[in-house]
Amino acid sequence: QVQLVESGGGLVQAGGSLRLSCVASGPSFRNYVMGWFRQAPGKKREFVAAISYSGSRRYYADSVKGRFTISRDNAKITGALQMNSLKPGDTAVYYCAAYNDYGGNFRTGENEYAYWGQGTQVTVSS
Repeated sequence: QVQLVESGGGLVQAGGSLRLSCVASGPSFRNYVMGWFRQAPGKKREFVAAISYSGSRRYYADSVKGRFTISRDNAKITGALQMNSLKPGDTAVYYCAAYNDYGGNFRTGENEYAYWGQGTQVTVSS
């Protein structure tokens, strides 16, 4: 069983940066793809980014490509989402998620991820 805990959310002005962290516990976290999702009020949860267990492959939603960077440190069993050039439209609760990495294309559907954190609020003011 993998447990995920996010931190690092907060209030930031447009154009600013935030770094979200995800600490994992449980066996063999390095065998999991780690992803980030977000959910704005009144909207469905949407995929943001994912990284393979080796860290060699990354995938981003078009809306964040070039602004957000996903990373992980398997030695410390942590992951991170560096968010730069933030926009008011990035305001949402951000969730860390994971699924077993069997290779192939990255999964982007909410129901394709087996493990979830509790979420952390990110608010970007204009």
